[in-house]
Amino acid sequence: MSHNSFGHLFRITTFGESHGPAIGCVVDGTPPRLPLSETDLQRDLDRRRPGQSRHTTQRQETDTARLLSGVFEGQTTGTPIAVLIENTDQRSKDYGDIAGKFRPGHADYTYQAKYGIRDYRGGGRSSARETACRVAAGAIARKVLGPDVIVRAALIQLGTDRLEVPTEAWDWDEVDRNPLFCPDAATAERWASRLDTVRKAGNSIGAIVHVEALGVPPGWGAPVYGKLDQDLAAALMGINAVKGVEIGAGFGAAGLIGSENADEMEPGPDGHPRFLSNNAGGILGGISTGQPIVARFAVKPTSSILVPRRTVDSEGQATEIITKGRHDPCVGIRAVPVAEAMVACVLADHALRHRGQCGGAGD
Repeated sequence: MSHNSFGHLFRITTFGESHGPAIGCVVDGTPPRLPLSETDLQRDLDRRRPGQSRHTTQRQETDTARLLSGVFEGQTTGTPIAVLIENTDQRSKDYGDIAGKFRPGHADYTYQAKYGIRDYRGGGRSSARETACRVAAGAIARKVLGPDVIVRAALIQLGTDRLEVPTEAWDWDEVDRNPLFCPDAATAERWASRLDTVRKAGNSIGAIVHVEALGVPPGWGAPVYGKLDQDLAAALMGINAVKGVEIGAGFGAAGLIGSENADEMEPGPDGHPRFLSNNAGGILGGISTGQPIVARFAVKPTSSILVPRRTVDSEGQATEIITKGRHDPCVGIRAVPVAEAMVACVLADHALRHRGQCGGAGD
């Protein structure tokens, strides 16, 4: 299977299936002499790890990361970094009854149509279990970016219930204090109640995730075919179950007139322009402006549900399906740390590409 690699100078390749013995990634292009340990990876992996609350799948995986190469005496060596994460709590028997049926909303049919074979156990390669590899790679990307670039994300909508607290009043510390990654405690409680109702009904619900990067200097990105927002959109769209991505004002920009949408500028104290708004989401012409980079994406409801659905089997016969097992009632929750990881990977790649082409030009 091709297309399992992402990035240019900072390049990640992931491998493994949901119910196989292990998953993992190889990260190539990391500069040498950066401090890196398994603990650095584990902090981010623990945020994505399943089974931490009643609002996520109860599959109990420790997601313990092992560094197999590319690190010596606590520092990166500049060679490929291999990370292995063992699967320890697979329950493949949960899929025995539906092995010959195509689950609506899943990649079962498309994988079969493309390859003529598929791993029906939890979706195999198409499972969101693969995103643990991306989170591990994202932790390495953060090391490349350094402490001045901060990438953070939060859940801002559950179903049709949108966070009403203004952006400037979000409590970013609260994001890691509740299991829904919500920047407002009261909203998190309301969403938790809604999720309980959905979960007990054997159903699922969608969500919207907000992700932003602070401290990105102006100049990252490239014109035409190497645009920073283009690569960010591809990275976020490539997360499992994501069906829409927007940068800055996004689809809302279509409802503005030009004088409202264009971000006005005035002279800034540091010699750089100061923007009076950020409808562009920190990117103009595919190149960073120095403002916060802002994106949002929509995550569809989890397709594995207990509600009976019509489908067909591998013989083309009409049938009905109920997907048993352990599944997230809202896959958007655990997409929050995955979003941070993918944005970090894109930014690390563009930071290295900018350094390679321009060096210190413009500094």
